Amino acid sequence: MEKEKKSFFDKLPPSFIKNDKVSIFPEGALGYLVGPTLALLANSILANYFNKYMSDVLHVNTWASAFFTWLPVISVIFVVIGNILVGRLMDNNTSRAGKARPLLLVSVPISLLALLFLFVFSPYSSTGTEWHTGALVCIAIGYNLWFAFAYPMYYTPHAALVNLSTRNSGDRSLLATISNATALAAMGLSSMILPFFLDLLFVYQTTNLPEGAVAQDGGKYYTLDGVTLYDAQASYDHWKIFVIALIIITFIGALIEYFFTRERVTEEGGEGEKKAALPIGEQAKICFGDKFWIIMMIFFFLYQFGGMIKNVSQNYFCTSMFADASGNYTVAYGGTLQGTLSIIGAIPTAIGMVVALPLANKIGKGKAILCGAVLATAGGVLGMLFPQNFIIVVVSFVIKALGSTPAMYLSLALLADILDHQEALHGSRTDGLSMTIYGAIMAGMTGLTTGVLNAVLSGVNYDVATLNTNEALRAAMPWLFIGGETLCYLVIFITFIFMKVERYSDLDHKAIVQDQAAQAKKEGRAFEMPKDDKPVAIDAALLKEYNELRKQNGRTEVKI
Repeated sequence: MEKEKKSFFDKLPPSFIKNDKVSIFPEGALGYLVGPTLALLANSILANYFNKYMSDVLHVNTWASAFFTWLPVISVIFVVIGNILVGRLMDNNTSRAGKARPLLLVSVPISLLALLFLFVFSPYSSTGTEWHTGALVCIAIGYNLWFAFAYPMYYTPHAALVNLSTRNSGDRSLLATISNATALAAMGLSSMILPFFLDLLFVYQTTNLPEGAVAQDGGKYYTLDGVTLYDAQASYDHWKIFVIALIIITFIGALIEYFFTRERVTEEGGEGEKKAALPIGEQAKICFGDKFWIIMMIFFFLYQFGGMIKNVSQNYFCTSMFADASGNYTVAYGGTLQGTLSIIGAIPTAIGMVVALPLANKIGKGKAILCGAVLATAGGVLGMLFPQNFIIVVVSFVIKALGSTPAMYLSLALLADILDHQEALHGSRTDGLSMTIYGAIMAGMTGLTTGVLNAVLSGVNYDVATLNTNEALRAAMPWLFIGGETLCYLVIFITFIFMKVERYSDLDHKAIVQDQAAQAKKEGRAFEMPKDDKPVAIDAALLKEYNELRKQNGRTEVKI
């Protein structure tokens, strides 16, 4: 028999994780926390500061305002295309390294190229005040390379690892909790620690000042019409050095995650069983015929939209809603309140990481998310009633943060339950299409919400020089910063009333093992029963209902 030709991915080194059972260390700590936190740091910094880099260092908003407004919106199209590509690559990858893990390494050179285009290749004008049109080309290429290809090439496989790590629901919930904490950790590093060093990246202009510049903080920096003046050349040079460090950190993070994770679900059946990827049309038929999957995708859209519209509007909300001691609305005072709000809001989110898993084990992941949505909605309503009272806004923010923790930490584990349910009923997994859509939602929402924000700012004639008199801005900002997320959680609560997939989880596990054993017998292969396959008590009516679902899809009855 001709020996099967190995792909490039088959030549990659194996995982350092050899245990069949998930462990907190090193798998959870390194593969799902440390590695992803380092790898996600660059995206968190871009999401928080690239807009400011374009406006304050490149001045794109002044000489290419249409480009500045439409770039993130139009790029959503390429984000969707990029995620479709990544999903198909995962589907068609049958290497011994797994279907997702190898793509973590593929993302590194694309990330390198994207960051170089964004921060190094952009041509700089010798005047320091105006930029060559060629910079727009570099920014457009780099922006789309990052958000449409580099980030999806990393993030979609990264998110899929929870689904593919194990069949054990408890272990999967643990890994999902740790994995989702990485986004909080990366965001914390970029929004709480990096601000103390921003004057190294956004260097204040203290020479060659334009007429009308006003000294601030004893001459440490100057403003013009309330806008801080930056030394574009020095800032540009410092960003180039900083980005090289980011590239190294990203590479190290991807390596750690690759070596300290394992796809136990992909490994099932051994080397002799490599299933061809289910065509995308067949995957779509399964997914869009599954009410639990549809509810989950609606959830991801609402969760990400609500969270991102809150994040992108937070600075504008704090700047426009709260006046300083002299009664003026200023960027400096608003920025101080924004930092305070972010630090306080991170506390309940961190506490929720400890509470979410025990709560899910007690009442179930779906019910935990539903209860959290009720709390988040109540917190949002409180904030909308008193949007110009900072103390009440902080309380509202904390309540919403607490309510959002089950959604943040448990949603990927719940999606894994849904994918197992589909496999049990249909005999095939839809990881490729599911993670494609999930990745497109998570990556594309930054551009979509930024576009919504920019449209609102244009509609209320936003100008930093007229903050004191722009009442239309003050009327609009609460609906973006508080109201948008609140409405999203209200809809999540309503839809999750119908999320019942976990009642089938024990039966799904039994069905998958039974199908694997039957397939091995058919092919004349030995089959080893999973060590955690233990007898479970199943309600007779539920078993009958479940077997009817199996029969409808041409599957045999499950024997208990």
